[in-house]
Amino acid sequence: MSTENPTPQDAAGAAESGAQADRTAAEARAAEIREEIAITDQRRAEEDEAKAEAARKAAEKTEAEKEAAVAAAEERRKAAVAEADRAREQAGNAAGAAPTPRQGVSGAAPGLAGEPAGAFASGSAGTDDVRARAEELANRPEVQIGAAFAGSFVLAQILKKLGG
Repeated sequence: MSTENPTPQDAAGAAESGAQADRTAAEARAAEIREEIAITDQRRAEEDEAKAEAARKAAEKTEAEKEAAVAAAEERRKAAVAEADRAREQAGNAAGAAPTPRQGVSGAAPGLAGEPAGAFASGSAGTDDVRARAEELANRPEVQIGAAFAGSFVLAQILKKLGG
């Protein structure tokens, strides 16, 4: 057998060994691809875990904000109750032991609850309280809006009467 003339068996052996080398290279490339896929899957899982953690933290923050808002509302409610109690106590102290008629109730004395009729005209100490209360109400926007509405309604009624 000479090396210059390959026999069909030598050619088949060379083809087989080339095919074997190609299969080995393909298996190595397939293993590399599987490794890259595993790395990608791991990275995606880590990203999903990070997103879930961020969502959990956002939910906790939202829940904490809701709890803070509820607590603040409860504090405001308690403060309003305390203020109402103080106002009732002051009204009771100002009126003494006499029952206090309510403003707007049929048969009630004019003026503030517990004040005798004509207290506004006489310039009693109650007028200072009335002025302070009027100034306090003037600084509240909802009272200003109500006053503007009432004023415009009265103006409309006057113009209606004048117009015929």
